[in-house]
Amino acid sequence: MKTQLSLLSESFAEPRVQLLPDAEEGVWYEPDVVPDDVQRHWLEQLQRDIAWRSERRPMYEREVQVPRLMATFQLSAPDLHPVLQQAWAVVQRRLGAPFTHVGLNLYRHGQDSVALHHDRLHNLCPGQPIALLSLGATRVMHIRPQAAGGASLRVPLAPGSLLVMSHASQKTHLHGIPKTTETVGARISLGFRVRPHLQLVP
Repeated sequence: MKTQLSLLSESFAEPRVQLLPDAEEGVWYEPDVVPDDVQRHWLEQLQRDIAWRSERRPMYEREVQVPRLMATFQLSAPDLHPVLQQAWAVVQRRLGAPFTHVGLNLYRHGQDSVALHHDRLHNLCPGQPIALLSLGATRVMHIRPQAAGGASLRVPLAPGSLLVMSHASQKTHLHGIPKTTETVGARISLGFRVRPHLQLVP
């Protein structure tokens, strides 16, 4: 019987799908990066073990609850959760970027979401990608150009899939996970990023 680590060393992924070209690597999607039984096990472990935090943020002159739970870790931490270590290894084999941090978002149900936004450029190293590994229920990501007139994309992020966005795409496009009235289970997004030296902002 094959172990989890031996399964992860094999190639389960279908060919990458290029979604948006740009001067860097653009935005692309790769399904089945992690086998289904492994991603389900990872989801259960992270839901149970991570000290998830709930935040409130100012919006329209009032403070509102952020509609998801979050956590952030430095990848160099000696006590990094084994699941995060394994997920990092999977992403690293595909990209080779010098990732420094992983941010986790837990979408508990269809009413959890993240508004359209782009990553804060001062929190990212230029030229380095953002890699989003999805565990659990499929949720649709909306990708919309910041300039008027461009076409928007709706990308179902399936369990075990990888979505990669270039640094350059953060200057031209917004991305977000809208709420849904459909009955959906929990989803965890693992966002791997390269932060500037001594960057402490999650």
